[in-house]
Amino acid sequence: MAGAPSATAFADQVASDQATSSQTGAGQDPVDAEVLESSVVDEALLVRLLRRAGRTIARPAFECLELLLDGGTPPQVRLTVLAALTYLLLPLDVIPDFIPAAGFSDDMVALTALLGLCSTHRTPAIRTRAQSRLDRWFPLSRRQG
Repeated sequence: MAGAPSATAFADQVASDQATSSQTGAGQDPVDAEVLESSVVDEALLVRLLRRAGRTIARPAFECLELLLDGGTPPQVRLTVLAALTYLLLPLDVIPDFIPAAGFSDDMVALTALLGLCSTHRTPAIRTRAQSRLDRWFPLSRRQG
């Protein structure tokens, strides 16, 4: 047969496939392993990006926590903050989240009330403690460079 691979060429290809399979692990596609080991992704940049995103999201949460822990916060504000946080974290909602457009509207009301209370009752001491906690949990960089 013209153009058909010889038995030797077929055996060489099988041996090559087995060697590749043993290098990348059973059941892994060699292409996937190459993508994971790619030097295209700058890991330091990715870590800095994730750290900054974490800081942005965590700052209001730490400020609310410090507001709750602060002895000068009025009891009714603490209760409202706890109620809003509880409502946001529990899976039960007045309007279920899976309803398009309306599902998250009740969550937005609770979040707006929470952020309004935090901004009204947040003191410089609360901001300082929240910033300190934020810096411990999400350092901007482990090394300069």
